[in-house]
Amino acid sequence: MPLTGIEIFKLLPKTNCKECGEPTCLAFAMKLAAGKAELNACPYVSEEAKVKLAEASAPPILPVTIGVGDRALKIGSETVMFRHEKRFENPPGFAILITDTMEEAEVNARLERFSQLQYKRVGLTLRPELVAAKDESGDASKFEALVNKVKQNSSSGIILMSSNPDILAAGLKACADWKPLIYAATEDNMARVVDLAKEHSCPVAAKASSLEKLAQLTAKLTEAGAKDIILDSGARTVRRAFEEQLIIRNAALNKKFRPLGFPTIVFPCEMTGDPMKEAVIASMFVAKYGGIIVLSDFQGESLFPLLVERMNIYTDPQRPLATTEGIYEIGSPDEKSPVLITTNFSLTYFIVSGEIETSKVHSYLLVKDTEGLSVMTAWAAGKFVSDTIAPFVKKCGIGDKVKHRKLIIPGYAAAESGGLEEELSGWEILIGPRNAAHIPAYLKTWKP
Repeated sequence: MPLTGIEIFKLLPKTNCKECGEPTCLAFAMKLAAGKAELNACPYVSEEAKVKLAEASAPPILPVTIGVGDRALKIGSETVMFRHEKRFENPPGFAILITDTMEEAEVNARLERFSQLQYKRVGLTLRPELVAAKDESGDASKFEALVNKVKQNSSSGIILMSSNPDILAAGLKACADWKPLIYAATEDNMARVVDLAKEHSCPVAAKASSLEKLAQLTAKLTEAGAKDIILDSGARTVRRAFEEQLIIRNAALNKKFRPLGFPTIVFPCEMTGDPMKEAVIASMFVAKYGGIIVLSDFQGESLFPLLVERMNIYTDPQRPLATTEGIYEIGSPDEKSPVLITTNFSLTYFIVSGEIETSKVHSYLLVKDTEGLSVMTAWAAGKFVSDTIAPFVKKCGIGDKVKHRKLIIPGYAAAESGGLEEELSGWEILIGPRNAAHIPAYLKTWKP
């Protein structure tokens, strides 16, 4: 039985330090009991208490990692039904489907699209994560050759798809060190597939024809020693798949039903033959609540909106996207180049840096850490004022890069010019435009 909030509270340090983000240890204990917080948020909990709290602190939807290294995909660990309650933790992964009966040219084209279709947006690289290699031939050697090709031509995570354990074993022979997802364990092949998953320490997907049978199957998998499980309810119609995603999430989060407390995999590629309709279905599962979304193919006009949707939904609404504090060189600035300063809200940084690039005036842009706030908000909150800007300018090293001592501040922070000239002895504070669109014209008048 899960521990109650009071039972958890008795095991916590009771310091009320607030470092977990909650006002008291009791409040943190209550959220932990409700599955809306994680134990590692408490920096002072003892090792003994960690052991006792292991069950209570486990997220209601357990985490699963596919792949290794920098490109490993972690899904699960979700604690809420709705984003406004807290946040969604781990974005779903997008997979492209490749079969061992496809012509070599088609396989090569899909792998090339997988590698090329990635996008830079507000400082992030948006890209898909997985290649789903599917056995359609029934030939173990052809499947192994396909997996080898995927491994040689991409750095993606891999899903091995077959109902035949012998063919899955052939695929694992080629890529077990990449920790692929083994798809899928069923009532008929469970014993063999679990042995493969345990032998190679790989996650495994459980597939059944109904949620009742799926819960029975995951209970058997867990009892057999499989820990990293992903759920496929078997639904291949939009309505049923959508309903079962909601039921799984609700059962895990609100009913604490552990047999369904795992991330899911969904197959829009098997729900329609229309590529654009497939993208619309996929967009639904980005929000509700796919862990892995398998698409028949990738095309830029459909993949990019899905990647942006995923980024928007899985961005923490309480923590804006932020750029790293420091000195950014726009173009090839030298000792005579202008020096501008702004906040580290990502959108502010990219708008300002883009306008500087448009001006074609090589410049230094100082980015001050304001906890992701825009210029106006940061100034109003006291995070972009002379008392905080001056120490940053002194320590960042810009004085070693330029001979002049002129600093251009945003027009919205003009009130700080006097204080900055007092704090930054020898510096001249210039007031730049209030609107970033006016930066190119302003920089054209620059004189060191």
